[in-house]
Amino acid sequence: MLSWEGWAASIITLSVLILLITTKIAPHLILMGALVILSVSGILTAEETLIGFSNAGLITVAAMFVVAAGIQASGGVDWLVNRVMGKPQSVRGAMLRLFMPVTTLSGFLNNTPVVATMIPAVNTWCKRINISPSKLMIPLSYASILGGTLTLIGTSTNLVVNGQYQELTGNPGFSLFAITAVGLPVAILGSLFMFLLGPKLLPDSKRESPFDNIREFTFTLAVEANGPLVGKSIKQAGLRELKRLFLVEINRQHRILNAVASDEILQANDILVFAGATDAIADVLNIAGLKTTPISDASEDSVNLQRLVEVVVSPHCAAVGSALRDVNFRKRYGAAVVAVARNAERVSGNLGETVLEAGDTLLLDARPSFMARQQYSKDFLLIHEIPFEKTRHEKAVLGWGILITAVTAVGFDLISMLNAALLAAATMIITRCLTPGQAERSLDIPVIVTIAASFALGMALQKTGVALFLANQIVALSMGEALLLLILTYVTVSLLTEIITNNAAALLMMPIVIEITNSASLNPVPFVFAIMMAASASFATPIGYQTNLMVYGPGNYRFSDFLKIGVPMNILVGTATLLVLALLYPLSAP
Repeated sequence: MLSWEGWAASIITLSVLILLITTKIAPHLILMGALVILSVSGILTAEETLIGFSNAGLITVAAMFVVAAGIQASGGVDWLVNRVMGKPQSVRGAMLRLFMPVTTLSGFLNNTPVVATMIPAVNTWCKRINISPSKLMIPLSYASILGGTLTLIGTSTNLVVNGQYQELTGNPGFSLFAITAVGLPVAILGSLFMFLLGPKLLPDSKRESPFDNIREFTFTLAVEANGPLVGKSIKQAGLRELKRLFLVEINRQHRILNAVASDEILQANDILVFAGATDAIADVLNIAGLKTTPISDASEDSVNLQRLVEVVVSPHCAAVGSALRDVNFRKRYGAAVVAVARNAERVSGNLGETVLEAGDTLLLDARPSFMARQQYSKDFLLIHEIPFEKTRHEKAVLGWGILITAVTAVGFDLISMLNAALLAAATMIITRCLTPGQAERSLDIPVIVTIAASFALGMALQKTGVALFLANQIVALSMGEALLLLILTYVTVSLLTEIITNNAAALLMMPIVIEITNSASLNPVPFVFAIMMAASASFATPIGYQTNLMVYGPGNYRFSDFLKIGVPMNILVGTATLLVLALLYPLSAP
């Protein structure tokens, strides 16, 4: 029988699941609430309550957020999106291009850093192909999970189970590709399921305000003389399919090219005139090979993109009635004009010749002191800072080199995954692939807190005997039938994985299953593989696997979104795994 602590832990766990499923309360708040109750009630000690916050896996995930941000800030994400992922025309096409590299990488790398690196890439990609991130974030996680089942090093769970198998049986353990015969057909079936039914089952949470395009800014960029865009067509440069942004004309050696065709070849020092929304401007400013242009020949009007600030020109502004080229903005206001919008209409002509009017909206490249100084000025109204980080394209190769070096070192057992992630994160900052501020902002605190708090919930279920009680009861239902025991082993680990960590679920079941297979003269290999697969293939809840938690926020999901697609995915993968195991391996001991 369970003690009062066991019943309390069961009730708390059930309450957490109900709240996650039926409410919109943030998962980290729900799990932190459970953590507080477990600590205050005395079910867990202070050390046990906070065990998740000192877990090496959690710190590794946090460090990988920084590494992923370094890849993004250095332009490595743009390279991946442009060279590998391309421009599919549908959600299914996007899934196909996403699954291939992610599944392959996850077979040989720990899938957590793979997902951490890919999240910003998928976000950028979704903007370019006009697909909601909610259609691709769950597929990203699922692809990494399926890829992790392909080899013994694909997930930490496989390594942990293999190590425990060696300790419990004295056998030499399994080779790198021992589980591939099981994982490969399962990964193919799982990918096929996502490809066929994913677009219908996944939510479309893309939210766009009807007022987003009320202001249409006009701005100019120049083609760098020795940049990568010279000699490319408008389409090849990615300038024809920009979302919420339009290439109005090209100013080439004082000759205006209107109605620019997609096959028009870009030349050095071409001046490109764009019109579009604010967030779209921020995206195009980071395209390699384009640079901002001063509105006059004065050096103080040059733009270096320190920060983007959106302002409305006040009727009291001294610059009203003057052309921008004559205002000398940088000297007078500590800012340079990047773009102009007027009465929701496109401002025609050269930006420098635009005569300022009261009510014009300006997008400025401002010095850090601009915001504070203008709070007490009557020149501008409605000052608003636009989130923007300048991409350091020259650091792209270095960024990928840091990540690949870290992964290679881990693959050859030269260093632990934790230390590799910490060193890679530190190197990203030291080499200026990203700034300390960008590194700080890259840490997804809700995800980190959710992962850490979930460890406390798992610890409570283990400590109070609830997990062991459930495992024993389910396994006892097999009544000595080998196939039924295999099925129940998989189902038990799969259910436990959804409410406690996958490693904990696997470690809990291994001694029980090995003892039963020894006493019943059964072949332990298919049962061990069943544990590996069930502990890794967790799709039904965001708390069942770290990569699910990592995409929960970026995909703007609700708990029920995972249930809708994850439950049938669990059933399919479980059925396929058990079928393959039953066909490939004899259940009785040789």
